[in-house]
Amino acid sequence: MTSTSPDPGLVARLRAAGCVFAEDEAALLESAPVSALEREEMVVRRVAGEPLELILGWAEFCGLRIRVAPGVFVPRQRSALMVELAFRTAGRGAALKVLDLGCGTGALGAAIAARLPDAEVWATDIDPEAVECARENLPPNRVLLGDLYDPLPHDLELNVIVANAPYVPSDQIRNMPPEARDHEHHVALDGGADGLDVQRRVIEQAPKHLAPGGVLIIEAGQEQAPVTASLMREQGLVAELHHDEDLYATAVTGIAAA
Repeated sequence: MTSTSPDPGLVARLRAAGCVFAEDEAALLESAPVSALEREEMVVRRVAGEPLELILGWAEFCGLRIRVAPGVFVPRQRSALMVELAFRTAGRGAALKVLDLGCGTGALGAAIAARLPDAEVWATDIDPEAVECARENLPPNRVLLGDLYDPLPHDLELNVIVANAPYVPSDQIRNMPPEARDHEHHVALDGGADGLDVQRRVIEQAPKHLAPGGVLIIEAGQEQAPVTASLMREQGLVAELHHDEDLYATAVTGIAAA
């Protein structure tokens, strides 16, 4: 075995537990700066089904190492589409103001800040544990606890709002992978009867907070996306659907009148 190859025994244990990327996970576990006993405890947790990101304490997202915490929504790679759309549509300049709405770990805001370093990034979440976690990934004084837009300064005009709002219908939560269903707070997953309860509120209130020409970007299920776009049009936003086949991602943008 070379120094870059994970222990075959560890790979076999992970594969037997159903880990699809067993070799990659084994390499990450072996690289953790812990004692042999602590590493074995980490392996036991992973074999029992705990998400790898929670065991490591971080998740890779858009080339960044994002701090994660128990119960807080773990960033998905598909959400990188929202970061790319923000970069494409935001314009440039030091006055650019961005909101990561329902931020979870703050991964979207952190990734946008890395692409647009002069932007002023804000974040909100209704979950105190998410806010605590996001404050480790973003400037803490701009990560605010509260429902959607409520905690923001009243005079703040936003050029970009990114919202990975929960969009799983309530009766489908039980069908989600156990790693999400059993380890993430349901407030970050449950979108109500049709999955769009939170999105409706995000969209209805967005025009009051967007600067002229500002953009709202929402992740959506592929079947829900046309409805999301219709909701945006009802609020006077110019809506467009976006798909990324490589990321298995769908998002909708809504641009305010200039």
